[in-house]
Amino acid sequence: MVFKGYRVGIVMGSDSDMGKMGRATEVLSNLGIEWELRVISAHRTPEAAAEYARSAEERGLAVIIAGAGMAAHLAGVMASYTILPVIGVPLSGGALGGFDALCSTVMMPTGVPVATVAIDGAANAALLAAQILALSDGELKLRLLDQRESLAERVRNADSKVQASSSEAE
Repeated sequence: MVFKGYRVGIVMGSDSDMGKMGRATEVLSNLGIEWELRVISAHRTPEAAAEYARSAEERGLAVIIAGAGMAAHLAGVMASYTILPVIGVPLSGGALGGFDALCSTVMMPTGVPVATVAIDGAANAALLAAQILALSDGELKLRLLDQRESLAERVRNADSKVQASSSEAE
């Protein structure tokens, strides 16, 4: 089931980021949330970045997920042109392994916030976007609660297996 009226925009600085940012599309699709995917560079195509963010709400987007590496400021640029929630995904790579991307994404000036997830955390970015959307959608909230219960059940099953194998070893 797709929740019409909700869309998440996913932007990445380069098509080489698809392997990491693709996790966001998987999570959103599994939750039935519509999404669009674009390659837009804050530095190489700044006009396109500005236009994407400026027109996001009128195109039906409710949240933007922006992933970039190597100290790129894609999430910050997006946030500077819209008041929609922007979730930044710092991507690993380069000499600093993503630490530079993390710092540039999380260190936004007062007044232009960007929610930031872990390095290469596109799946969590998608879940955070879903949680934002679920504030006004009870069905989506239930789907997220079901997903959380499924995660808890997997941990309980793993615990049971570990307990059984450790008691056999005694």
